[in-house]
Amino acid sequence: MHQSARTVAAGLVGLLFGVGLIVAGMANPAKVLAFLDLAGAWDPSLALVMGGAIGVALPAFALSRHRDRGWLGARFDWPRASQIDRRLLMGSALFGVGWGMAGICPGPALVLLGAGVPEAFGFVAAMLVGIGLAGKLWPAR
Repeated sequence: MHQSARTVAAGLVGLLFGVGLIVAGMANPAKVLAFLDLAGAWDPSLALVMGGAIGVALPAFALSRHRDRGWLGARFDWPRASQIDRRLLMGSALFGVGWGMAGICPGPALVLLGAGVPEAFGFVAAMLVGIGLAGKLWPAR
């Protein structure tokens, strides 16, 4: 398949993903923080979003694991690491702390950036700096 068709497909999938994040409330930092506030005024509604996402993604991942290319011809690059190491734990902890502090993770941050929400600019800038630093300090194996 031509690269332009893949680019259009990727744009449409990204648009669908972004609309899904907005409709589900994942692009609303206050709602995400309320979901993460287990000891306070906990809002469990995002658990349904996660359950629905897992229900949709699990069969698709199971089918895809037996393929080396997607429907549009792009090669899958499956992770090879199977061990939980300090690098993974540190990255996960940093992600969780950042998510808990801001109520934003990378996908919703890009949605908010596209919507022109001022806080998203700082978050995305910090995210890009963090990605760059992590790549320099702990290069991929």
